[in-house]
Amino acid sequence: MAVGASLRLLAALLLSLPGFAQSFMPNSFFFWTLSHRDITEIAILRKTAEVCRDVAAAGGRSFTLEITDTLSVNKVQMACSVPLPDFPVSSEMFQAAINSVHDSSDALLTPDPAFHFHNEAFLTGRGLITQGLSALKASVREQNFQSARNTLGRICHTLQDFYSHSNWVELGRAAPYSALIRPDQPLENLAGPDVPTCRSCAGLSCKDNILPAVLENGLLTSGYYSAESPAKPAGKCSHGGIYDQTSRTEPTGGINKDTDSSSHGHLHRKAADLAVDATVDLLEDIRVAIGDRTFLRLMDISQAPALVFVVDTTGSMGYDINYVKTVTATIIDERRGTPIEPFEYILVPFNDPEYGPVTRTTDAAEMKTKINSLTPNGGGDLPEMSMSGLRLALTEAPPSSFIFLFTDAPAKDATLKNAVTALIETTKSKVFPILTNVFARRRRRAVVPSNQLYLDLAQASGGLAIEISKSQISVATTVIKPLSVGAVVTVLQAVVDPGTPRNFTFLVDTTLSYILIYITGDSSLTFTLTSSTGVSQRSSESRGSLGLISTAGTLWVLSLNPEIQAGQWAITIKSSTAYTVKVTGRSSLNFVYNLVEPQEGTNGSVIPMAGRPSTGSNVTLWVTVTGSDTATVRDVTLFDFSRSTQVNGSVQSIGKSDYLVVFSKVPAGSFLVQLTGQETDSSSSPTSFQRQASTQIRTSSLSVTVSTFMFTPV
Repeated sequence: MAVGASLRLLAALLLSLPGFAQSFMPNSFFFWTLSHRDITEIAILRKTAEVCRDVAAAGGRSFTLEITDTLSVNKVQMACSVPLPDFPVSSEMFQAAINSVHDSSDALLTPDPAFHFHNEAFLTGRGLITQGLSALKASVREQNFQSARNTLGRICHTLQDFYSHSNWVELGRAAPYSALIRPDQPLENLAGPDVPTCRSCAGLSCKDNILPAVLENGLLTSGYYSAESPAKPAGKCSHGGIYDQTSRTEPTGGINKDTDSSSHGHLHRKAADLAVDATVDLLEDIRVAIGDRTFLRLMDISQAPALVFVVDTTGSMGYDINYVKTVTATIIDERRGTPIEPFEYILVPFNDPEYGPVTRTTDAAEMKTKINSLTPNGGGDLPEMSMSGLRLALTEAPPSSFIFLFTDAPAKDATLKNAVTALIETTKSKVFPILTNVFARRRRRAVVPSNQLYLDLAQASGGLAIEISKSQISVATTVIKPLSVGAVVTVLQAVVDPGTPRNFTFLVDTTLSYILIYITGDSSLTFTLTSSTGVSQRSSESRGSLGLISTAGTLWVLSLNPEIQAGQWAITIKSSTAYTVKVTGRSSLNFVYNLVEPQEGTNGSVIPMAGRPSTGSNVTLWVTVTGSDTATVRDVTLFDFSRSTQVNGSVQSIGKSDYLVVFSKVPAGSFLVQLTGQETDSSSSPTSFQRQASTQIRTSSLSVTVSTFMFTPV
């Protein structure tokens, strides 16, 4: 089926869902309309570019990007970033932040008229916006940026609905209604509850159904909507659409402008353009209140994730803590004052039975002082409260953080594993346990300690567990440093348990640099790496034709030569015990994804999925390519390497860099998302690329329905 035909079929199916056209289309399936997602993204890109322009001017730097309504996430990220040699610019965090705003907007399913400016609910609708703004600014003051993004999405949805659901456009207004975001300004010329506002539509046309007296007197009204009852006040306008029951009651028809095929669809674009301008004004209000730098934090314009250190401070950790002080000082000092300096540092110590407190700061010197004040004491028995410390870190840290956990003991609170895993899945943060294995020396009872819990959490998050002795701990620095920067993409990662010989293939593309391969396993493991040109290097060759091989405890690190050849590579691993393999590189080109589900409610289309997908059911992903405006997706696959399970998805382009991917009947287990595609940048020859998401997708045997969360007005 041709792309155009398939999109028209998809549009027809979505429009047939109950109550679908009750607001601007929530997702970008329709190229001829602007959705809530489109409107919000256009506004965010415009305002973020303006802030970056002003910050650049204040710093004496040039800013050449032309600010229009056709900006892309990648273009804005590039314009807002100061490039560094050997460090490509990544827009992954910026895109993920925008997606957080989108998700909260798309999930606004409440039938309450105030949230959509139905039923002439102007005062309560304005109250939701202004109270939400207060809540957002309070979240920012508390450095809870994720909560602020969620609130922003809900505010944007309600604000934008005003221009589609009211008669503001029909009144000839050419600018946004500023009183909607300013509680000190009165809402004027509201049509009273007994004032008729509409007449029935003439045949199929609803262009002239608003009463002339309403327009002449500049009275503000909106359509009534109900999917259940045809009742509405006498003479009032309806929202319209086949599932609006009130539109069958005199006066019939409607006035919404959600799409160009709506009752007042001829005014859709004007309403959408005003909604864009209104959202820009809203963002400017937020910017003025919180400042430019904090606004950029809200939008996650950063080249480095937050760095989080979770440190065991029990008595046996004296040598380790001295190392933690050294390695963190090195990382902090190397990045300070550069574009790859993290926006935030977080420290969470844990002992037994205490854990915390949390230190959060944007000041590198303050973080070094806090880490240098750590002193080992207490403990005594073998296990410690590491999971409580890690759970606290995941709760406090922003999404996509890099979390380094230092300990020499198993977890006393291992029962928290499921809670920690759920937080990892939600935040998509990476966990890197640094484990100094002296457990046997410390064991006082006949207990067999295990690092498996730490290994499982590293694998679930896309991190890496480093198991070494205390005498080797300084070697870990060379592993930690390249993992703690942005623009590090995963080309391949696999866990094979139980161990069995396997051959893995992966694509190396021309955008990749600084390629590292990490392999963990016992001393009997061997491997052979083969390039796209057929050149091979064995694990016994520390310095070979393809690169350098170093070891640290149970970890092998292969650093490939800079002059690597693009194409399909292979690595053959032989081991009878469990092992992992991870291939990373630096590149702007990556992707982000969200689990979504079809929704037959008031918004239709898809909304973010709450919880894990059910075993045996279909799974739908919303996938966005980052770092390129010319890359296309070819295949998206779910892999469970331990069981050699592979599930191929059906890929549908839905505009720009977005794709909807449907997997049917996914079996039980944990899966990694792998994407392959082609980069067609005109500056170089087309190249095929491969990426894997870091965080695993886990299916559940339980199906849980969660009601949509609404912010509480303050």
